[in-house]
Amino acid sequence: MLRKKSLALPVLHHLYLFLMMLTLAGILSAAAWLQYAGREIPCPLCLLQRLAMFGVAYGIIVNFRHGYSARNDGVSMIFALLLLIISVRQTLLDIYPRPGHEYIGSAIFGIHMPVWSILIATALLIAFALKFVVFGNERLADARRFPALASASKWLGFYMVALCVENFVSVIVQCGLGACHTWGYLLLG
Repeated sequence: MLRKKSLALPVLHHLYLFLMMLTLAGILSAAAWLQYAGREIPCPLCLLQRLAMFGVAYGIIVNFRHGYSARNDGVSMIFALLLLIISVRQTLLDIYPRPGHEYIGSAIFGIHMPVWSILIATALLIAFALKFVVFGNERLADARRFPALASASKWLGFYMVALCVENFVSVIVQCGLGACHTWGYLLLG
């Protein structure tokens, strides 16, 4: 019985992290789909929000690749805070529509991306806080001890890296090698 209890906590911990990363992958995949299928070119602040989400995922991926460390969670939380700061700034800039500064892109369930990013960042910070409350900060077992979860997290990590590379290439095509501005960037397609 003691053995089952000692394995349950690490499995739940890694499953929790996997679900967080899967959620981020879904959000970033939807953003890419809107960009290419919906022909909605992201603004520079939207690109920074994506970068912050990739940073959150990076901390989780490192937990899966090299074993759990609170430092990795700290990296993820710093990027979640960065996401919150960037999205609040953009929401405050665009809260009162004026020429050239209205929300970019279509609304999903009546909410635009910067406001969604505030909700996402808040949810991520709450999720990390709950993770520390439920699982603590003890040294948890390495994810590689659970082959199915380790394999799924490895493939999801590869998918996140592929999304990050795709995003980087699209930024280079969209903005070139200089600063990315809200006017005059290249349309993809």
